[in-house]
Amino acid sequence: MRMRPTLSWTPTEDLPPGTTDPGPVVEALGRGGVLVLSGAGISTESGIPDYRGEGGSLSRHTPMTYQEFTAGARARRRYWARSHLGWRTFGRAEPNAGHRAVAAFGRHGLLTGVITQNVDGLHQAAGSEDVVELHGSLERVVCLSCGARSARRELARRLQEANADFAPVAAGINPDGDADLTDEQVRDFRVLPCVRCGGILKPDVVFFGEAVPPERVEHCRELVHAARSLLVLGSSLTVMSGLRFVRQAARDGKPVLIVNRDVTRGDRHAVTRVALPLGSSLTAVAHRLGLTLPSTG
Repeated sequence: MRMRPTLSWTPTEDLPPGTTDPGPVVEALGRGGVLVLSGAGISTESGIPDYRGEGGSLSRHTPMTYQEFTAGARARRRYWARSHLGWRTFGRAEPNAGHRAVAAFGRHGLLTGVITQNVDGLHQAAGSEDVVELHGSLERVVCLSCGARSARRELARRLQEANADFAPVAAGINPDGDADLTDEQVRDFRVLPCVRCGGILKPDVVFFGEAVPPERVEHCRELVHAARSLLVLGSSLTVMSGLRFVRQAARDGKPVLIVNRDVTRGDRHAVTRVALPLGSSLTAVAHRLGLTLPSTG
């Protein structure tokens, strides 16, 4: 379950220091059978902010919870107005070197799969296959009444038509696609219902306070079980939705390797944490493996 986030996480015990040597990551990938678990940090170089890294959005923004979203129309109007604006930024984002490196690892048979905690679709845009979107995707919308799923771009078109004069300037964009707008800016925004049953529409993502579907969790556990090692990229592992797979791998005696500039909640389970930017470090790993990355996604 993604619980309501704590605004900051401070390690309560000594953790192993980070390194600038990506050698262990190169060795693990060279052996193959690697499962990738990625977080928001891999997308920051694409212009999508992190939650908890340096300058992370949680210092100024608390994501809406599932309970808030379902509690009343006012909260949904605020969410959809802000998300409608923020989704445009997500739509313009392109895969960066980190995404392209992961795709290259997969193309060369070094990976067993990718589990991402991100909802931006950039792994797939870079060419990765067999991606499990742990927290769903902003590219889809689901009706809470009839369960129908539809493309986000179609809802965006409908919202644009219904809110033709809506053109506020946002103070910032957050990792969940939520733009920073004031209550005054969203006051007149018109929210639309499901075209099939008139029910409440929600982005097909796991909100904080909402459970990841059990079958998705079980699938990820099976992926961890089948992998030779687990490579964590750009995740603080603060919430249990990702940390549980690190703990599972460690219990099974499988190496856990982390690439993240800041300390993570999973460091104590890892054989190494490479404290370098994702794009440059994964590009260096790819080159050491003899792989050439395309300049674009």
